[in-house]
Amino acid sequence: MDSSLTRRTVARSLATAGMALALCGVAMWVLPGPGLPVLLLGILCLAVAGAVRLTDRPR
Repeated sequence: MDSSLTRRTVARSLATAGMALALCGVAMWVLPGPGLPVLLLGILCLAVAGAVRLTDRPR
């Protein structure tokens, strides 16, 4: 079985990680902790996942 990562798998993984980081960043924003950097990293991961997804569309 081929275990190479496709663009769709990478986009899905980045979106999942970005959503988790964004949610943790929001929780840390309310609670004491480094909320802003985690939130920004989550939003950046979501943006990269969206860009990968958009460039992978069939023409």
